[in-house]
Amino acid sequence: MWWDGRTLPLICWETVVTPSYPSLTHALAEALVDVLWFIDGSEDEQMDQDDAVKVTEGVAHVVRTLSSDQQQELIALLGEMAAAETNPARREFLEEFPEGFGLVDDLS
Repeated sequence: MWWDGRTLPLICWETVVTPSYPSLTHALAEALVDVLWFIDGSEDEQMDQDDAVKVTEGVAHVVRTLSSDQQQELIALLGEMAAAETNPARREFLEEFPEGFGLVDDLS
């Protein structure tokens, strides 16, 4: 609620808030996926699409410049997250993340 008693606008983060994560890498990966999931699902009225593209391209650049070991760690972590995900659309997003953000070569 707002300080004046009004109801907050509904923003639904679909992940379950976990009191702790097994590693900082896991926590940061969860946060990164949450932000990108929000951007991916945003309508034009919610977010400027040019800004959305800039953010996603920036993330793709960063993950492509990780060392090979770091990329493999992130791919494995995304796989674990996808396996544990109960929302089918979010699970698909997680499964497609490595290819979509340049961590693996296009498989098609």
